[in-house]
Amino acid sequence: MTVMTMRKRVAIFISGRGSNMMSLINASKMPDYPADIVLVISDNADADGLIFAKKNNIPAVVVTKKEYAHKTDYDNALDLTCKNHHIDIICLAGFMRLLSADFCDKWTGKMINIHPSLLPAFRGLDTHKRAIECGVKFSGCSVHYVTAGMDEGDIIAQAALKIMPSDTADTLSKRILKLEHTLYPNVLKTICTQDHHDISFFEQDIL
Repeated sequence: MTVMTMRKRVAIFISGRGSNMMSLINASKMPDYPADIVLVISDNADADGLIFAKKNNIPAVVVTKKEYAHKTDYDNALDLTCKNHHIDIICLAGFMRLLSADFCDKWTGKMINIHPSLLPAFRGLDTHKRAIECGVKFSGCSVHYVTAGMDEGDIIAQAALKIMPSDTADTLSKRILKLEHTLYPNVLKTICTQDHHDISFFEQDIL
């Protein structure tokens, strides 16, 4: 007897092109994938990812900071939008805005992000340039739970590759992006198929 598992309702937050958003949406089209992407939120009305979402019949909402006088009001609007769509999990995919501690607390264990470095190394921006300048031999990407600290949440999974002598920040970025497009859907799938109400899960993947 086959037991049917309810597919998780997922929201994706973006600020730009949303290539990781695209990989998640494409993965969700598989009949055995345990998540439905039911909402895309952008803080940028001109984000190209909004077009892709709409072409795939996914509700796309723009929530910009300038609409709200205080950061608390902005984060409350994000929270209410997610709750109105009955969201189970939030995936950040190139969302270029720090979320408040209060918002992160509300979504503890239910919000994940992908970062283009092997955390805890190279948190923040310009990761590829910094990795090359520091002379490290490997880089990659990490999926982690989101907390109030920038890129400080518990790591769920990582994928790595060797930095080549000929690599520039641009070529390394493109190579790592391919890893991201595989790792992120796989991590979301794993999370959705487990009973995940805390942040104790840890898995290390080297591709």
